[in-house]
Amino acid sequence: MSERWGREQVLGLAPDAAAAKAAGGVARPAKWAGTGCDGEAVWGECPGSGKSAYRACADLAGPAFRCSCPSRKIPCKHVLGLLLLWADGMVEAGARPGWVTEWTEQRRERAERAARRAAGGKGDGRGRDPKTAERRERRVDDGLAELDRWLRDQVAHGLAQAEQAPYRLWDDAARRLVDAQAGGLAGQVRGLAAIPRTPGWPGRLLEEYALLRLLVRAHRRRGELSEGLRATVRSRIGFTVPQEEVLSGGERVRDRWCVTGSRDTAQDLLTTRRVWLRGRESGRAALVLSFATPGSTLDASLVVGTEVDAELAFYPGAQPLRALVAERFGAPVPGTPPGMAVKEFLDEHAAALARDPWLDRWPATLDGARLARGEEGDLYAVDDAGDALPLRPTDPWRLLALSGGGPVTLSGEWTPRGLRPLAAWHETEGTVIL
Repeated sequence: MSERWGREQVLGLAPDAAAAKAAGGVARPAKWAGTGCDGEAVWGECPGSGKSAYRACADLAGPAFRCSCPSRKIPCKHVLGLLLLWADGMVEAGARPGWVTEWTEQRRERAERAARRAAGGKGDGRGRDPKTAERRERRVDDGLAELDRWLRDQVAHGLAQAEQAPYRLWDDAARRLVDAQAGGLAGQVRGLAAIPRTPGWPGRLLEEYALLRLLVRAHRRRGELSEGLRATVRSRIGFTVPQEEVLSGGERVRDRWCVTGSRDTAQDLLTTRRVWLRGRESGRAALVLSFATPGSTLDASLVVGTEVDAELAFYPGAQPLRALVAERFGAPVPGTPPGMAVKEFLDEHAAALARDPWLDRWPATLDGARLARGEEGDLYAVDDAGDALPLRPTDPWRLLALSGGGPVTLSGEWTPRGLRPLAAWHETEGTVIL
């Protein structure tokens, strides 16, 4: 039986601030009929604009949501309002009505079919055309040889030209990599165009050029690499591993996984959600990705501020980080993730970077972090030992108001430019999404 969530956990599911605000107007017992819960699901009916009531329900183990309203947001304000009532103890236990049973059984059947497909050996290489794979390898080799010449030209001609160079300097190089079926590298090259518009750009641009050339050389000598490092190189270039192959043959780790942060980024017509997890027993870091095109929704089953007993299947690599949720054991529960001191975090990051030199971000959860201003007004997270990490918050005032000068457990993404806060845990405020 699932424990009742807190209001913060429910509102953390909201797809945007507007949906969270609208849910408050719906979370009134007088607006609902036929509500009930049974430890695994919550359901109810809310009057809509037409004659028929909207039927809303939530599968707590997923979590997953369904509502008959026309909203494209998942979860919509009706589901959020229902869950707020449940969190406040205003939804009594009861027997599931037929429409809830039908929906939950359909979800279970789809999950079983997916499991059977994964167990069917789709990831063993059968059915792939060896000639097609060979042709792609040749195209990638040719594309990387051209990228190597382009990189050497950029350095030979001097970095000064990059400050005034048009966007097409990098876009044209990226397009050639797309044609060579090296899409992973194409995205990295295209992103270089923004660097010459930032402070201290020459050093950063030269560093990115060096990492790209290191990747080109590593791919050229891939036969000499370890299996894990070879998988990392192929992944960075753009070779994908099917989910079925990860689920059937990837490293599996069962733990109580704390959801420490989530961030959505949009590029062109694709939205990517990065969800960071940390194993309570293993201490392992994990990254779960989901993607959405216009009209589709992102996975909302991993809620920041909760922990879930689950088994993760990790993608291959020298520093396994990306993972899939292979199996869950029960519903998520609220929890504060384990934190670490700044030095412990930097040692962990250095070890990960030694295994994967192209690692561009790493999850951090700091215990007892206090906020401090530097000499130039920059914000830092300082631990009890006096060690500090530079912060790059999107809303520094909210973070300052939350801490009030006191310690918080702070999570975020660490990049070469600093720590981007994603969530904080306060002894009185609970979980706060930043």
